[in-house]
This record gives sequence, C-alpha cells and structure tokens, in this order.
Amino acid sequence: MSARILIIEDNLSSMELMRYLLQAFGHTTLAAFDGRQGLLAARYELPDLIICDIHLPKLDGFGVVRKLKDDPCTQVVPVIAVTAYAMVGDRDKLLDAGFDGYICKPIESELFVAQIDAFLPRARRSVRCATTWHATA
Repeated sequence: MSARILIIEDNLSSMELMRYLLQAFGHTTLAAFDGRQGLLAARYELPDLIICDIHLPKLDGFGVVRKLKDDPCTQVVPVIAVTAYAMVGDRDKLLDAGFDGYICKPIESELFVAQIDAFLPRARRSVRCATTWHATA
C-alpha cells in the first residue's frame, strides 16, 4: 500500500534514512524539520501517516501531537513517535500524549518499513479541510 508520509525530524541523517527506506518501498515522503513546520505541512498536505521526533525545535513532539489531535482536519491521521526514549514508562507516556505508536531510535533499517506499514491499514483520509493555515503554534 503506497502512502503519503510526513516525517517531522530535525536530524538530517535520521530524516534521510527514513525517507530513503520509505521511498524504496513506494511511499511518498514529505519533510519538516521543526514542530511548527510539521504542523503546517500536516494541515496543508493531510498525509496518510505522520512520523514525529520528540525533541524538535520550536515545538516538541508532545506539542505537535496535541495540536494535531485537537484539529478536526488532522485528528484521524496516525502519528508515530520516533524516539530514543525506551524506558519502561515511556511507552505509556507517549500513548497517553496522543501518539498512535512509537519506534525506538536508532532505527533498525530491516524493520522500519514493516513497522510503519503496520499502521497504514488504520490510516484514513481525513475530510479535506481548507488549505489556508494560520499558525497558532
């Protein structure tokens, strides 16, 4: 299943790796390098799925997911956290914050696309909203 996937990641190496892997399996990728840019891209592009780092400039991943889930246009888009947080309580913290799942860093190239694809059957297209976005982030 080919999908449009927005990646919100400030680390260029991580961004390039995720884009390369997803594109190699037929997905279209969109890129944002900070939280506010990610919100704008999500609202304008309405991707099928969003991959979001936690430590981002301008607005962290927790702020991003909160705003995405509060917006009727983006609330149905699955948001997957990509994080180095791997302690016992971190999973619950991420899910409670609104993330639909998470993938631990460092990314395992052999598993990454399958991990993302597992969320795509649940991905639904949201109702097309106005494409003009006034940032409130």
